[in-house]
Amino acid sequence: MKITGFEGFLTRVGNRPRVLVRVDTDEGISGWGEAYNHGPDEALFPVFEYMFAQIMGEDPRRVEHLTQKITRLARFPQGAIGLAALSAIDHALWEISAIALNVPVYQLLGGRVRDRVPVYCGLYTAPDAEVARDQTAELNETYGLMAFKLSPWRVDIHAQRWGLVVSQIADYFGEVRAAADPRWDFAFDAHAQVFEPYRAIELGNALAPYQPMFFEEPMRPEHIPSWQHVRAQLRVPLATGESLYSPHEFLALLTAGGVDIAQPDIAVVGGLSQMRRIATLAETHNVMIAPHNPMGPLATAHNLHFAAACSNFFKLEYKFDGTTWCPDPYLPVDGHLELREDRPGWGVTIDEEALRASDTIVWNRALHVRPDGSWAWA
Repeated sequence: MKITGFEGFLTRVGNRPRVLVRVDTDEGISGWGEAYNHGPDEALFPVFEYMFAQIMGEDPRRVEHLTQKITRLARFPQGAIGLAALSAIDHALWEISAIALNVPVYQLLGGRVRDRVPVYCGLYTAPDAEVARDQTAELNETYGLMAFKLSPWRVDIHAQRWGLVVSQIADYFGEVRAAADPRWDFAFDAHAQVFEPYRAIELGNALAPYQPMFFEEPMRPEHIPSWQHVRAQLRVPLATGESLYSPHEFLALLTAGGVDIAQPDIAVVGGLSQMRRIATLAETHNVMIAPHNPMGPLATAHNLHFAAACSNFFKLEYKFDGTTWCPDPYLPVDGHLELREDRPGWGVTIDEEALRASDTIVWNRALHVRPDGSWAWA
């Protein structure tokens, strides 16, 4: 079997762009992968061309051989765009390999270690406590979900005294807890908007009386000693990792003791091949994996197969997307995603006609301004 070509697609899921790639072979088997949208998303397509020139005509079932070839041909370590492109290629190669053997991808990873994959639902806002109660109750009734993630931010955190911000956020979480079913778990994602470690500690510990499932990414990821300091002072589980790229970066974070729950993104780190390395490193440090996944149905499928075969997996982030180009997405049942043992590859269908007909969107992260006119961290 040989790689004969590929095609990249720029589409959207909700208000975010998405980049997909299909890899073709001379035996009529194709595989699909999804890349993270770091932006500019159009930059991924010439990178695909560059990488595929290095592996065209090769056997796609030699996944490790080919991804290592791409990695080692790079003069410097791959950055955000390069690793996102490699993620999509890696996933397409895994699917081709699985389809060729008529098995699900997770079967190639040593088989499943669990019967189904638990998920939590990202709400991504900080709705009023009554609204949060109603939303979570509906999601529980329809999909059996019992774990959710909110943003803690209810006010402009730069326009008032920090202590007041912290007390308002703690009061809000108390209101959510009082209104919602006590069985529910709630995590809080601070979206890396805090700069000073002491402020991250104050905020996380203010949430502690209400037992958050975890406190996610309060700061930017670059300075590992800051994460070590914050985790040592927190009384809640600290989660981070969505902005880290390589196993080496995760090793530095883990060795420093800077994380309780690691959150690598399978569409960021170089794909399933690198995700497994990161999970092994985390396991040796008694750290669980909760993949970052605010993505579309294809990336969710990638994550499901990883999670099915990962012994130190915790929960998968899940986002309802409403896309038309994947007619059979994995949907939660009783708070879990069910494995599709009778379907080879990723277990989902990509409707190319709908994919070509779908529109796209340009997305930029919100950038906040302090009262003095300077840029805030975001």
